[in-house]
Amino acid sequence: MLRVAVATALVVTAVIHAQLAPGYQQAAPGGVGQGALFLVQASASVLAAVFVLLRGSRMAFAAAAVVALSSLAAVILYRYVQVPAIGPLPSMYEPVWYTAKVITAVTEAIAGALAVAGYALLHKQSGSGRAVRGRRHGTSAA
Repeated sequence: MLRVAVATALVVTAVIHAQLAPGYQQAAPGGVGQGALFLVQASASVLAAVFVLLRGSRMAFAAAAVVALSSLAAVILYRYVQVPAIGPLPSMYEPVWYTAKVITAVTEAIAGALAVAGYALLHKQSGSGRAVRGRRHGTSAA
């Protein structure tokens, strides 16, 4: 169930970013614009969602957490800080909240928190499994 929740939140943010991308690309029609970055984010979210659904491993949850939390960090950073263009990356300062932006921020926060929880649960399970195996063989898990 946790895997489905993480994947669902990632897909929601991917769909919104894909829908918004064309409008944001107008500022840099032939280059790296915010629209292109939105499509990269959407693709990364879909890949992480599929990875979590198919594998459900610590690595999958870690990838999902990185994608979700880095996207959340970006939306918050560019909402409150006017970061200038850096190399090919455009300045993406946008000091407003609107419905789609709020939905992506909330779903990224949910996906990130659930992915971290999934990682922690699997880490705890694998750690306790090592301790049990170690005791059976007369060795310490530490």
